[in-house]
Amino acid sequence: MAPRPRPEPDPEPRQASGPERAPEAAPEERESAYELFRRGSQLLADRHPAAAAVVLERASSLEPGKASILEALGRAYFNQGAHELAAARFREIVDANPLAHYAFFGLGLAEARLGQVGAARRHLRMAVRLRPESEDYQRALARIDAA
Repeated sequence: MAPRPRPEPDPEPRQASGPERAPEAAPEERESAYELFRRGSQLLADRHPAAAAVVLERASSLEPGKASILEALGRAYFNQGAHELAAARFREIVDANPLAHYAFFGLGLAEARLGQVGAARRHLRMAVRLRPESEDYQRALARIDAA
């Protein structure tokens, strides 16, 4: 009987423990934060907030603290009922930019859904002060004041 050929060793040894990981994409194949933001925004516009949140979290990890990504992520979380996560994202924007009227609006709406009426009223008032011509902001504040 002829001897059996020995298998060639792997050029890169595998780790003995843990699940196998998919190979990472080459740098030129990875999506940029901007591409992820655009894709997440489109998912949000198409009313897929959970899928949008996944994509936007990836964008946020590439561009931490980027207001446009945080705003879209806050909207995605709000639209899927994750109001605490939405409030946290809007709060990040407000902390970095106290003139961000939409972030105050989003934060106020999220706090209202969480039953934090006093905080919601404060933030919605700020949104109205920063952008008094916004009927959406005025209506949201009126609903809170009537409650």
